[in-house]
Amino acid sequence: MISLRHDFLVLAGSVRDLLRDPAVAAAWAEPSALAEFGVAGLAGHLAYQVLSIPPTLAAPVPSEPTVSLLGHYERVEWIGAGLDDEISVRIRQGGENASADGPAALADQVDAAVAELTRTLATAENRPVRIPLWGPWSLLLDDFLTTRMMEIAVHGDDLAVSVGIAAPHLAPSAVESVVDLLSRLAVRRHGPTAVLRALSRAERAPRTIAAF
Repeated sequence: MISLRHDFLVLAGSVRDLLRDPAVAAAWAEPSALAEFGVAGLAGHLAYQVLSIPPTLAAPVPSEPTVSLLGHYERVEWIGAGLDDEISVRIRQGGENASADGPAALADQVDAAVAELTRTLATAENRPVRIPLWGPWSLLLDDFLTTRMMEIAVHGDDLAVSVGIAAPHLAPSAVESVVDLLSRLAVRRHGPTAVLRALSRAERAPRTIAAF
C-alpha cells in the first residue's frame, strides 16, 4: 500500500520539476493566475510547502496543544482574509522572499529538501509538529503533510496555469487525500446539501462553492 508520506515525496518532487520548467523562468517577472501573486512569488509560496518540512522536523516537540486536521483549519487566519489583510500580505511576502534568488536556485533548494526528506520521513515518528506562523497549536506530522499535499496540488496547478503548461500529474492515492480534505472543508463551509449538489446536481448547486 502506498503511504501518505510516499505521496508527499512524489508531490514534492513535482514542485522541483515544475520550477525547472523553462516556461516558469520565462514568466518569472509576470503576473500569475492569482491576482495577489506574481509568478515568482507564487513559485516561492509553492516551494515553501516543501522547504518548511525539514526545519519543522528538526525542531523540538512543541508544547502547544495538538489539534485535529479540521481543527487546524478552524484556527488559521488566512481563510476568509482579504487581500490587504496582514496575514495575506505576510504570505505573499514570504513567497517573494523565498524566490528572491530565481527559479534555478529555488528548484535546487527544493531538490535538497526532497533528498533530505526521502531519508528522514520513512522513520520519523508521527509526532506533533508546529510552524510558528500558524498560532498556538500543533498538528501530528501526517496531518501536517496532508495540509502540505493539498497546498502543493492546488498551487502547482495555479503555477502551471500561470505559465501555460500542463498541471503536474497527481497519483490516484494523492488525489484521494487532497480531495478528501477539500471536500470535508467544503462541507464545513457550505453544508452537506450544497456539496452533494455541486458533485451530482450541477443545476441545483450554489453558483460559487469552494473549500475556503
